Amino acid sequence: MKVAVIGCGTIANHAHIPAYLKNPETEILYFCDILPERADAAVKKYGCGTAVTDYRTILHDPDIQAVSVCTPNKCHSEIACDFLRAGKHVLCEKPAGIDYAAAKAMQQAQHETGKVLNIGVCNRYNASVGLIKKYIDSGELGQVHHVYVSFRSFRSIPGLGGDFTTKAMAGGGALIDWGVHFFDIVMYCCSDPRVLTVSGEIFAKLGGAGYVYRDMWAGPPQENGTCDVEDSVTELIRTEGPTISFNGAWAQNIDEEELFIDFMGNQGGIRLQYGQDFTFYTTRYGALVKEKPEFKPNNMYEAEIDAFVRCIRTGEKQPNHIDVFLRTQKLLEDIYRSAALHREIAAETEEAP
Repeated sequence: MKVAVIGCGTIANHAHIPAYLKNPETEILYFCDILPERADAAVKKYGCGTAVTDYRTILHDPDIQAVSVCTPNKCHSEIACDFLRAGKHVLCEKPAGIDYAAAKAMQQAQHETGKVLNIGVCNRYNASVGLIKKYIDSGELGQVHHVYVSFRSFRSIPGLGGDFTTKAMAGGGALIDWGVHFFDIVMYCCSDPRVLTVSGEIFAKLGGAGYVYRDMWAGPPQENGTCDVEDSVTELIRTEGPTISFNGAWAQNIDEEELFIDFMGNQGGIRLQYGQDFTFYTTRYGALVKEKPEFKPNNMYEAEIDAFVRCIRTGEKQPNHIDVFLRTQKLLEDIYRSAALHREIAAETEEAP
């Protein structure tokens, strides 16, 4: 299966490209980036494919069957829709679109064409997350009544002044960049409960002139660039299942790194360390029990790409299909809406697929 990678930045090089190269069924035909040096570097580094700078020049290449869209958020919807309507299958990085309307347009294009459109919420393919879902589905935790999320870093605003911190390109900051992964894990593990109300605030306090940092991924900073997105967020969500509360920050004046999710049930609880293993707490025979379940770790990016390739061949619907992910995208939009109004709002919930 011949594929093209659109956008040759961090996520493409860290996840998509290595996973395609490892899959015996795929061959990368094109590396596309508006910065020619990035596309050229990919061809040189990986020893395959052709470098191009405009995806439209390969849109109707009959040899291409599938593409990965790894561009800034603003470009996701247009590029994905163009490739779908050109008869190609698409794996688009998260979030689906820069906002909910853009994501809905992508869903419409997928429904019109019948081609695969999966969204890069890779944690749905993480072995530890999958095991947590099995624990919850099987009743090991009893009734899960609350989930607490913390994704906080000391000074970690990415690429200050670039695409990540420009609302017109990214759609938001810490929430849409990091928060989307954490919320998607919660929604997936709790079987996508219907959201009832949302109450949140976002803050842009540290990313201005004079920002001091320890390190900067997606850097270096651009002195004359834009930073008009949130660097931290707090939220309370009520659903037909558990309540969900969280605190998230790219940057804060507390020198602590916290990336975890607590699932709290009346018979047991789980703390997931993001990207790692988890601890299960319960009682047995009148005694308190704390254990780390054994499982075989996996590379979630490889699993995601393998599932994308497989579903193109078999037609099976994956857990990161656009129809499923839209509920997470709608939740993000409702959080931003609540923050703009500075009050709790009734959620306009995306209907279950």
